[in-house]
Amino acid sequence: MAVTVLVIARSRNLFGVIVLGGLYSFLMATVLVAMDAVDVAMTEASVGAGISTVLLLGALYLCKSEETRPVQAPWLPLVVSLAVGAVLAYGTLGLPEFSDPKAPIHTHVVPRYLTELKQEVDVPNVVTAVLASYRGYDTLGETTVVFTAGAGVIALLRRRRKDRKP
Repeated sequence: MAVTVLVIARSRNLFGVIVLGGLYSFLMATVLVAMDAVDVAMTEASVGAGISTVLLLGALYLCKSEETRPVQAPWLPLVVSLAVGAVLAYGTLGLPEFSDPKAPIHTHVVPRYLTELKQEVDVPNVVTAVLASYRGYDTLGETTVVFTAGAGVIALLRRRRKDRKP
């Protein structure tokens, strides 16, 4: 994944950047599967590697352009990116260890889902019950955001034809 990011940062071919971005999303989905977050991995694969790649390729087709080299070295964006990355890395220091059984999610949320699921939802699969019932509005919101983004891209990139006078 790190190599993919480095190649994306150095590339000036927009088609290559889009394809590598899709590859990065697919690799991230693979990592999420390895971390037993299959629902998030499926979302990453479908939205990140699928829909986003198709929308960006469509935009590239309509624009028919390539990125030019910047006039000057982009030092300020680099410093800001490194600072934000450092703050995010610092923020992860307070998180519990991966798969820690004493993490708050395992001591408060998970037992409630496992014990009260049958009475509240009556769905035999815990993952389906959480995604469809407990997080149903969240899933609906995510779908709405993706649809709105796609409609916005289409609205911005559609070709306008001038009216022909007879």
